[in-house]
Amino acid sequence: MAEMRAKVTAVDPVWTRICDEARDAVRDEPLLGALIHAGLLHHPTMERALAYRFSLKLASGEMSEQILREIADEAYGADPGLGGAARADLVAVYDRDPACHRFLQPILFFKGYQALQAYRISHWLWRQGRRDMSYFVQMRTSEMFGVDIHPAARIGKGVMIDHAHSIVIGETAVVGDNVSMLHSVTLGGTGKEEEDRHPKIGNGVLIGAGAKVLGNIRIGDNSRIAAGSVVLNDVPCCKTVAGVPAKIVGEAGCDQPAVRMDQQLKNCNCEG
Repeated sequence: MAEMRAKVTAVDPVWTRICDEARDAVRDEPLLGALIHAGLLHHPTMERALAYRFSLKLASGEMSEQILREIADEAYGADPGLGGAARADLVAVYDRDPACHRFLQPILFFKGYQALQAYRISHWLWRQGRRDMSYFVQMRTSEMFGVDIHPAARIGKGVMIDHAHSIVIGETAVVGDNVSMLHSVTLGGTGKEEEDRHPKIGNGVLIGAGAKVLGNIRIGDNSRIAAGSVVLNDVPCCKTVAGVPAKIVGEAGCDQPAVRMDQQLKNCNCEG
């Protein structure tokens, strides 16, 4: 048994750790035993657990849990990148969110993580040409989690959406790898134009709570956007912007702002 567990750990250490934590959680809080067994321990892989969670949360009188489960299982089976992104996102939450103490928390309790995984399935549907079903998943994700991400948007891996309430990401938006954003962030357009009209967020960017990034603009890698800012112009790499409209106020303060999650302007070597 120990040898078998060692082999499983070598193959998927994230899922093995989740299952170990789940067994500890059942021991410590038996009243959650049914939830944790159904949501985690009953499943042989992380992908199967995520598919179950997706179907359970998004099912409604209009679409059954069974149908949604079949869609999610098909997506994870067809695209291994979905599972890889889910693991990277989970590790990102654990590393960056001081309120996250175990790997199992995002899967069971954090709506930002769950909404992001639902988006990933809707994006897979979009790429398969199943547009109406992808819109349905977008609608239900918005209704359940308060997160509205267009299925055509492109989002990298290792992304953390903290708290997540009122997140809006538009159709032609692009979000790079290892990005962190807080609640009430909008990546939106500036009018009724129909072409490429949404922001392009580089790798490692930190976007503070309530920030609005509008239009087909580029936010350079490893930059910081201060909470409450309205960004209407391109931002160079490794800079901090703040204000309405946002202006450059200094350097980003470190080489990985999205990982450090330091949002204090005093640490940006502010100019003027």
